[in-house]
Amino acid sequence: MSESVQFPSLDGGEAIPGHLARPAGTPKAAIIVIPEIFGINPGIRAKCDKWAAQGYLALAPDIFWRFAPGVELDPDVPEQLNEAFGYFQQYDPNAGVYDIEAAIKWLRASQAVKMVGCSGYCLGGRLAYMAATRTDIDASVGYYGVMIDQMLNEAHAIARPLLLHIPTADHFVSPEAQAAIHAALDPNPHVTLYDYAGLDHGFAAEMGNRRNAAGAELADGRTDAFLKANLA
Repeated sequence: MSESVQFPSLDGGEAIPGHLARPAGTPKAAIIVIPEIFGINPGIRAKCDKWAAQGYLALAPDIFWRFAPGVELDPDVPEQLNEAFGYFQQYDPNAGVYDIEAAIKWLRASQAVKMVGCSGYCLGGRLAYMAATRTDIDASVGYYGVMIDQMLNEAHAIARPLLLHIPTADHFVSPEAQAAIHAALDPNPHVTLYDYAGLDHGFAAEMGNRRNAAGAELADGRTDAFLKANLA
């Protein structure tokens, strides 16, 4: 069962909108599905539904709620892709991680779940990394997170499990950036990194031209096992 929800922001001001998918029975944990730059579109809702089918409570927060609430974009439509890039330029990730923290607190306090994890994509992958460094989330997963190499000075704060999926042909994350991520995070016992040779940004999208079915199934299987182990 899916529904639109609102949850309190950390500062007690305007509420944050989101999409919530509920499992059939009592949730075994909650997973925050952090969208790409395309909003809570059909692909993100499908990811929420998949988690709910596995017994998790899945919440996708509207990351652009401050300036483009409710936007849904298709990355395969050039005009909508350009619109999404514009929103990315406006977005403040520091405010965004406060929204993730607000979601964690709301899920624990009002939805009867003890353990909360996240799975983020693109910009959401960056926020998953930031959640691991700045919040008390129980486990985090990031797919093709952008600009993580510019935030590696925060890596010392990672105290709970973090999994990052890195496609080696990501045209938004250079080989040099990928190498820096490995150099900084490979020694950290809390961090697991997986490389996907020859795959590009967006390979694990639920639908559309970017999806690579074999790569998506491999990465999603690893995510499933990781969150099952760390949200028990």
